[in-house]
Amino acid sequence: MQGASHMLLEEPVRLASVLAPAKPKVFPSLTKIVGTLGPKSHSVEVIQGCLTAGMSVARFDFSWMDAEYHQETLNNLRKAAQNVKKLCPVMLDTLGPEIQVHNSTGGPIELKAGNHVIITPDISKALSAEILPIKFGDLAKDVKKGDTLFMGQYLFTGSETTSVWLEVVDTSGENVNCLVKNTATLAGPIFTLHASQVHISLPTLSEYDKQVISTWCSRNNIDIISLSHTRSAEDVRELKSFLQSHDLPETQIYAKIENSEGLDHFDEILKEADGIILSRGDLGIDLPPENVFMFQKTAIHKCNLEGKPVIVTRVVDSMIDNLRPTRAEATDVANAVLDGTDGILLGAETLRGLYPVDAVSTVGRICAEAETV
Repeated sequence: MQGASHMLLEEPVRLASVLAPAKPKVFPSLTKIVGTLGPKSHSVEVIQGCLTAGMSVARFDFSWMDAEYHQETLNNLRKAAQNVKKLCPVMLDTLGPEIQVHNSTGGPIELKAGNHVIITPDISKALSAEILPIKFGDLAKDVKKGDTLFMGQYLFTGSETTSVWLEVVDTSGENVNCLVKNTATLAGPIFTLHASQVHISLPTLSEYDKQVISTWCSRNNIDIISLSHTRSAEDVRELKSFLQSHDLPETQIYAKIENSEGLDHFDEILKEADGIILSRGDLGIDLPPENVFMFQKTAIHKCNLEGKPVIVTRVVDSMIDNLRPTRAEATDVANAVLDGTDGILLGAETLRGLYPVDAVSTVGRICAEAETV
């Protein structure tokens, strides 16, 4: 530790230098920034701003909107990249075994702590504070009494105030009866349901994913596929085989680790994949908060030793609504760089955040500063 402390205080990095006028840093940073394109980053102008600010990879999340919308965005990306004369790889993010609750009206649903709510696969039922219909018929088979379920827009917005914790009380046929653990208002068109440390009997590569890959991905010769909810090395091999059968042998596969199953099989997944994405949104639900940092450091270290790129997600959630990150978020980004991460992935910050260009430039500056030490 003494050696490490001495190293960090060598010239020109002394505590007094923090208050000195900033010296020009290498820009863009060596750490790559992945930006998710969406409603707030759809136009040529905004995408051009993101590229100039330091965005290295453009991510397309097919868990929302249709192929036509994403094609428009991709066409805009191509125009923007040509304008700024910068190459930008494209990443497709799969849906995977994600359970979604569709709110057809988009109106808010208030759930109160202590009340009960029924999760049902009967999608003819209207969404309400008593009934939550999902497009998955086997949830009652996969969960048991005492299991924890998490529902809301957390994975999209980063806001706990619009998310609810549920505890499974019992099951009846295909329905799951749950106790509401906290008062929350669910708002928006789509909610995500996450069952903590529970194996969900849905394929990692869904039929919807296959359809998107065989059409949109193949037509546009996408560079990278982020395989959501990767649970085993076999998941990666299955996707690799599917890509080869659709004349996409050069498309890289980044395994997205976001649940306890992925953690259990991390070493074999790492050997099979081209890169790793540490999805801390879901992992923050599956893992106790005090264990997240150790997983991050250990996983990044393993990726570094294996020579595989590793990307960290969920770093500046507050910039969805604010121009500056919190102090903790700024430190978190820098620590990820010091841990050895190769990339930072921005999700809602650029997809629907109010300041997509500022989010990219701010993260880039923090990364560049951290790289100096």
